[in-house]
Amino acid sequence: MISMKRKNLFGTDGVRGRANHEPMTVEVALALGRAAGTVFRRRAGKHRVVIGKDTRLSGYMFENALVAGLCSMGVDTLMVGPLPTPGVAYITRAYRADAGIVISASHNPYFDNGIKFFSPDGFKLEDGIEWEIEAVIREGRFREQLPADDALGKNFKVEDAQGRYIEFVKATFPRQLTLGGMRIVLDCANGASYRVAPLTFQELGAEVKALNVQPNGLNINLNCGALHPEAMAQEVIEQGAHVGIALDGDGDRVILADEGGRVIDGDMILAIFAKDMARRKSLAGNAVVGTLMTNLGVIKSLAKEGISVVQASVGDRHVIAEMRKSGLNLGGEQNGHIMLFEYSTTDDGLMAALQVLRIMVETGKPLSELASFIHRFPQRLINIAVREKPPLENLRQVQTSISSAQKALGGEGRVLVRYSGTERICRVMVEGENQAQIGGLAESIAEAIQGEIGH
Repeated sequence: MISMKRKNLFGTDGVRGRANHEPMTVEVALALGRAAGTVFRRRAGKHRVVIGKDTRLSGYMFENALVAGLCSMGVDTLMVGPLPTPGVAYITRAYRADAGIVISASHNPYFDNGIKFFSPDGFKLEDGIEWEIEAVIREGRFREQLPADDALGKNFKVEDAQGRYIEFVKATFPRQLTLGGMRIVLDCANGASYRVAPLTFQELGAEVKALNVQPNGLNINLNCGALHPEAMAQEVIEQGAHVGIALDGDGDRVILADEGGRVIDGDMILAIFAKDMARRKSLAGNAVVGTLMTNLGVIKSLAKEGISVVQASVGDRHVIAEMRKSGLNLGGEQNGHIMLFEYSTTDDGLMAALQVLRIMVETGKPLSELASFIHRFPQRLINIAVREKPPLENLRQVQTSISSAQKALGGEGRVLVRYSGTERICRVMVEGENQAQIGGLAESIAEAIQGEIGH
């Protein structure tokens, strides 16, 4: 029997949690497959779903459970194996599949896992369809819609998925250009990009020093990748490389380092793209979509270039939704999610990195110079593990601390306190011109949160 204690099985990025514990159990994965098959089969004809994963040990059991659930409802499954999340979205579009499923917990440790869906057009599945799938599970309706005995689904392996995705990414790089003579340090986080990312840059002529490309099921994101770019940045200095690239476990985030080892985060990458696209007159609305976390200094730097920033709620899903709503073709987050609608429907760390290299080759400028127009305000970020997530406005000590911080900044900075959508964490961000001041203010708010709801 599947427990449905939560109001919604789906969170902000699919279903996510500790593997082998609710809600991320084999039973739930099987039910998700059966329920999704029930919903997708409502259209006439034969149906198929693409299934990809990252390198977590638990991916095997969830992959097989999803295959069993979908096939039991008359849906064929196409297994692509370890492939970046944007690669699964691309293969879903290429095969005209009913949906794509990614088994990944993105940047989380190996013991977490998740299941998220893509629609046939390569965008994340709409909330309404997720709720419908959840309702089928809750009500057990798939039992009433079993296919005929001769209409069960089959499982297939897509042997060339990695090569097809590499060619898709390479096609966004001008054919007249190469990466010949460029030295790259590439950190693949022992994740889904460990094969495709090095090959992509090498096939375009770059010399690649690859780090963390030996996944063992337990080392994904472990002190490496986009969450921990420091080692990559240091390796850039030691290797005398032109650029460093750090991807996260499922390959949809990227953080860079310039030739001097300076870390270039997602806000700065977004600004570099915005200026380049404005120069090429391809920036829709002369605006980009960021989030409430987008650095105030970056916003002001773009304003000087005549480019405005629309701020969406934190989360790549919200950024993409705002881009589609506003008709804009560039968006991104500080954590390295970059959305380039010029080329793809979803955030793609490998593709974003390649486009930065394209700008470097076209302009003949190093990454440090491309980023030199950006004045980034200091930020202090603190994550606090919490035992529960009550409305923040109900926490009196926390609200008092936030009000005091805002008063101290006097309009020359920002305070943002929010819960993570995928983890039991409260995030504190304080931003301003004075590093010492914002550090003290952030710690004061964190102490208040720890005192009221800390784990």
